[in-house]
Amino acid sequence: MFWTILGLIAGFMCITSFIPQILKGYRTRKLDDLSYLLLSFMGSGMFLWILYGIHIGSIPIIITNIMGVGCNIQLLIMKFIYSKR
Repeated sequence: MFWTILGLIAGFMCITSFIPQILKGYRTRKLDDLSYLLLSFMGSGMFLWILYGIHIGSIPIIITNIMGVGCNIQLLIMKFIYSKR
């Protein structure tokens, strides 16, 4: 149980690292400093972590990476929309 809680806390800390970038993007309407390649690799890596988490039955890995993919998709969509302006 200790390791599950520790994994959830670690995952939560990693996911919250997306929040400043998402908020900055909403405020400035600019995400020029983020590359599509970075977001694509990060999203793909997190998706693979989800598959691995399912394979080993690790709830912390599955939950945090699902949340990470969601944040990553949000940044990709924002970058796409704001780049058209």
